[in-house]
Amino acid sequence: MTDRFIYTVMDDPRALPLIEALSADYIRLYGAEYGEDAALEMTRYPAARFTPPEGAFLLLQRDGVTIGGGAFKSYGRETGTAEFKRIWVHDDFRRQGLAQAILVELEAQAARQGYRRVYLTTGFRQAAATALYRTTGYTPLFDVNADLKTLLKLPFEKTLTPG
Repeated sequence: MTDRFIYTVMDDPRALPLIEALSADYIRLYGAEYGEDAALEMTRYPAARFTPPEGAFLLLQRDGVTIGGGAFKSYGRETGTAEFKRIWVHDDFRRQGLAQAILVELEAQAARQGYRRVYLTTGFRQAAATALYRTTGYTPLFDVNADLKTLLKLPFEKTLTPG
């Protein structure tokens, strides 16, 4: 079993499993409340936003099969902030620490590209993602005691260690 990270572009055919499965997850989790918005999330930004020097698009492959990935784009180059997006691990491979490995790799790449801070959001129904961010040093930018459904999106930030 061999895992490897591949930096590529969103239009890479190897990225299709990530895009399709993440879109399905969004629809499953949020479709009833948000209708087409859940399905449109994956096309909200042009693919070019996730390419260097401003961004990056990462795949995690196991034995040549895409099992996860993530991306970032500039959230404010003048403030040195990258916004992480599309962090995902295939259902069959969850609970193996892969999401954290993806997060660590994206943080390292963002630092290599000159970013000093990460901003990201997750949805109120993504408890595993919320727990991941809280246990890996991300600071919630919301009232953690609030009814999360009323907040919809849960923003976090983290200061990066220079690479």
